[in-house]
Amino acid sequence: MSKQKSNSRRIIAIILLAVLVLWIVFTVFPTENRRSEKPASGSSPAAKKAYEPKFKKEGELFFIDTNSADTIKSIDIEFADSPEKIQYGMMYRKTMNDNMGMLFLMGEERRQSFWMKNTYVSLDIIYVNSKGEVVSIQKNAEPLSEKSLPSEGPASMVLEVRGGFSDTYGIGKGTKITFNRN
Repeated sequence: MSKQKSNSRRIIAIILLAVLVLWIVFTVFPTENRRSEKPASGSSPAAKKAYEPKFKKEGELFFIDTNSADTIKSIDIEFADSPEKIQYGMMYRKTMNDNMGMLFLMGEERRQSFWMKNTYVSLDIIYVNSKGEVVSIQKNAEPLSEKSLPSEGPASMVLEVRGGFSDTYGIGKGTKITFNRN
Protein backbone atom coordinates (compact mmCIF):
# COMPACT_ATOMS: atom_id res chain seq x y z
CA MET A 1 0.00 0.00 0.00
CA SER A 2 2.82 2.44 0.77
CA LYS A 3 4.36 1.72 -2.66
CA GLN A 4 1.05 2.63 -4.27
CA LYS A 5 0.88 5.90 -2.26
CA SER A 6 4.44 6.69 -3.31
CA ASN A 7 3.58 6.22 -7.01
CA SER A 8 0.44 8.37 -6.59
CA ARG A 9 2.45 11.14 -4.96
CA ARG A 10 5.04 10.96 -7.73
CA ILE A 11 2.31 11.28 -10.44
CA ILE A 12 0.73 14.22 -8.58
CA ALA A 13 4.14 15.89 -8.26
CA ILE A 14 4.79 15.43 -12.02
CA ILE A 15 1.37 16.86 -12.88
CA LEU A 16 1.91 19.86 -10.59
CA LEU A 17 5.37 20.42 -12.06
CA ALA A 18 3.94 20.30 -15.61
CA VAL A 19 1.21 22.80 -14.68
CA LEU A 20 3.83 25.08 -13.13
CA VAL A 21 6.03 24.90 -16.24
CA LEU A 22 3.06 25.68 -18.52
CA TRP A 23 2.03 28.59 -16.30
CA ILE A 24 5.57 30.03 -16.45
CA VAL A 25 5.74 29.63 -20.24
CA PHE A 26 2.40 31.38 -20.82
CA THR A 27 3.11 34.10 -18.27
CA VAL A 28 6.67 34.95 -19.26
CA PHE A 29 6.10 34.45 -23.00
CA PRO A 30 2.56 35.72 -23.75
CA THR A 31 0.87 34.74 -27.00
CA GLU A 32 1.31 38.23 -28.54
CA ASN A 33 5.05 37.62 -28.69
CA ARG A 34 4.59 34.37 -30.59
CA ARG A 35 3.04 36.02 -33.67
CA SER A 36 6.46 36.57 -35.17
CA GLU A 37 7.29 32.88 -35.12
CA LYS A 38 7.80 31.30 -38.53
CA PRO A 39 4.75 29.54 -39.97
CA ALA A 40 4.80 25.76 -40.13
CA SER A 41 6.81 24.41 -43.04
CA GLY A 42 3.67 23.00 -44.64
CA SER A 43 1.79 26.33 -44.75
CA SER A 44 0.90 27.78 -48.15
CA PRO A 45 2.48 30.93 -49.65
CA ALA A 46 -0.98 32.55 -49.63
CA ALA A 47 -1.02 32.31 -45.83
CA LYS A 48 2.25 34.25 -45.69
CA LYS A 49 1.03 37.07 -47.99
CA ALA A 50 0.07 40.19 -46.03
CA TYR A 51 -3.24 41.98 -46.60
CA GLU A 52 -3.01 45.28 -48.50
CA PRO A 53 -6.09 47.53 -48.58
CA LYS A 54 -7.07 48.64 -52.08
CA PHE A 55 -7.53 52.30 -53.01
CA LYS A 56 -11.18 53.30 -53.37
CA LYS A 57 -11.88 56.50 -55.30
CA GLU A 58 -14.47 58.48 -53.34
CA GLY A 59 -13.86 61.92 -54.80
CA GLU A 60 -11.47 64.35 -56.47
CA LEU A 61 -9.17 66.97 -54.98
CA PHE A 62 -7.75 69.99 -56.80
CA PHE A 63 -4.64 72.01 -55.89
CA ILE A 64 -5.24 75.66 -56.82
CA ASP A 65 -2.50 78.21 -57.57
CA THR A 66 -3.10 81.20 -55.25
CA ASN A 67 -1.89 83.75 -57.84
CA SER A 68 -3.63 82.60 -61.00
CA ALA A 69 -6.47 80.49 -59.52
CA ASP A 70 -5.48 77.78 -62.04
CA THR A 71 -5.53 74.11 -61.12
CA ILE A 72 -1.98 72.91 -60.47
CA LYS A 73 -2.89 69.22 -60.19
CA SER A 74 -5.97 67.10 -59.54
CA ILE A 75 -5.96 63.72 -57.82
CA ASP A 76 -8.43 60.98 -56.90
CA ILE A 77 -9.01 60.77 -53.18
CA GLU A 78 -10.25 58.38 -50.58
CA PHE A 79 -11.83 59.90 -47.45
CA ALA A 80 -10.91 59.17 -43.86
CA ASP A 81 -13.91 60.69 -42.11
CA SER A 82 -14.63 58.42 -39.15
CA PRO A 83 -12.45 57.72 -36.09
CA GLU A 84 -11.73 54.19 -37.39
CA LYS A 85 -10.75 55.36 -40.89
CA ILE A 86 -8.64 58.20 -39.47
CA GLN A 87 -6.78 55.80 -37.19
CA TYR A 88 -6.22 53.22 -39.96
CA GLY A 89 -5.37 55.71 -42.72
CA MET A 90 -2.77 54.51 -45.24
CA MET A 91 -1.47 51.67 -43.06
CA TYR A 92 -0.48 48.41 -44.75
CA ARG A 93 -0.50 49.89 -48.27
CA LYS A 94 2.59 49.10 -50.25
CA THR A 95 1.87 51.08 -53.42
CA MET A 96 0.66 54.56 -54.24
CA ASN A 97 0.93 56.74 -57.32
CA ASP A 98 0.78 60.47 -58.04
CA ASN A 99 -2.90 60.56 -58.93
CA MET A 100 -4.18 59.31 -55.57
CA GLY A 101 -4.34 60.50 -52.00
CA MET A 102 -6.24 60.15 -48.75
CA LEU A 103 -8.01 63.15 -47.23
CA PHE A 104 -8.53 63.04 -43.46
CA LEU A 105 -11.44 65.17 -42.25
CA MET A 106 -10.39 65.75 -38.66
CA GLY A 107 -13.58 67.40 -37.38
CA GLU A 108 -11.97 70.34 -35.63
CA GLU A 109 -9.28 72.84 -36.46
CA ARG A 110 -6.28 72.39 -34.17
CA ARG A 111 -2.66 71.39 -34.38
CA GLN A 112 -2.52 67.88 -35.82
CA SER A 113 0.17 65.22 -35.70
CA PHE A 114 0.53 62.02 -37.71
CA TRP A 115 3.00 59.13 -37.71
CA MET A 116 3.98 56.41 -40.17
CA LYS A 117 3.45 53.29 -38.07
CA ASN A 118 2.59 50.32 -40.34
CA THR A 119 2.79 52.58 -43.42
CA TYR A 120 5.07 51.10 -46.06
CA VAL A 121 5.31 53.96 -48.58
CA SER A 122 6.91 57.35 -48.07
CA LEU A 123 4.28 60.09 -47.87
CA ASP A 124 4.01 63.85 -47.99
CA ILE A 125 1.64 64.77 -45.15
CA ILE A 126 -0.09 68.03 -46.05
CA TYR A 127 -1.89 69.91 -43.27
CA VAL A 128 -4.79 72.11 -44.45
CA ASN A 129 -6.89 74.64 -42.52
CA SER A 130 -10.66 75.20 -42.71
CA LYS A 131 -10.16 77.82 -45.46
CA GLY A 132 -8.59 75.14 -47.68
CA GLU A 133 -5.07 76.59 -47.36
CA VAL A 134 -1.98 74.46 -46.85
CA VAL A 135 -0.62 75.23 -43.37
CA SER A 136 2.48 73.01 -43.52
CA ILE A 137 3.90 69.88 -45.13
CA GLN A 138 5.88 67.00 -43.67
CA LYS A 139 7.75 65.88 -46.79
CA ASN A 140 8.95 62.35 -47.57
CA ALA A 141 7.87 60.91 -44.22
CA GLU A 142 9.90 57.83 -43.34
CA PRO A 143 7.95 54.57 -43.73
CA LEU A 144 7.25 52.52 -40.57
CA SER A 145 8.44 55.32 -38.27
CA GLU A 146 6.67 56.13 -35.01
CA LYS A 147 8.15 59.65 -34.99
CA SER A 148 5.54 62.37 -34.48
CA LEU A 149 5.07 64.58 -37.56
CA PRO A 150 3.15 67.66 -36.36
CA SER A 151 1.54 70.52 -38.27
CA GLU A 152 3.02 73.99 -37.90
CA GLY A 153 -0.40 75.49 -37.25
CA PRO A 154 -4.06 74.60 -36.77
CA ALA A 155 -5.49 72.28 -39.44
CA SER A 156 -8.90 70.67 -39.92
CA MET A 157 -7.82 68.41 -42.80
CA VAL A 158 -4.77 66.30 -43.53
CA LEU A 159 -3.92 65.05 -47.00
CA GLU A 160 -1.55 62.14 -47.54
CA VAL A 161 0.03 61.81 -50.97
CA ARG A 162 3.05 59.93 -52.29
CA GLY A 163 6.40 61.15 -50.92
CA GLY A 164 7.92 63.85 -53.14
CA PHE A 165 4.53 64.89 -54.57
CA SER A 166 4.59 68.42 -53.14
CA ASP A 167 8.05 69.15 -54.56
CA THR A 168 7.17 67.63 -57.95
CA TYR A 169 4.03 69.79 -58.35
CA GLY A 170 5.12 72.91 -56.45
CA ILE A 171 2.68 72.53 -53.58
CA GLY A 172 3.61 74.64 -50.57
CA LYS A 173 2.32 76.77 -47.71
CA GLY A 174 -0.63 78.84 -48.86
CA THR A 175 -1.56 76.60 -51.81
CA LYS A 176 -5.31 76.10 -51.78
CA ILE A 177 -7.25 72.90 -52.15
CA THR A 178 -10.84 72.13 -53.03
CA PHE A 179 -12.50 68.74 -53.30
CA ASN A 180 -15.73 66.96 -54.11
CA ARG A 181 -17.22 63.58 -53.26
CA ASN A 182 -18.43 61.10 -55.87
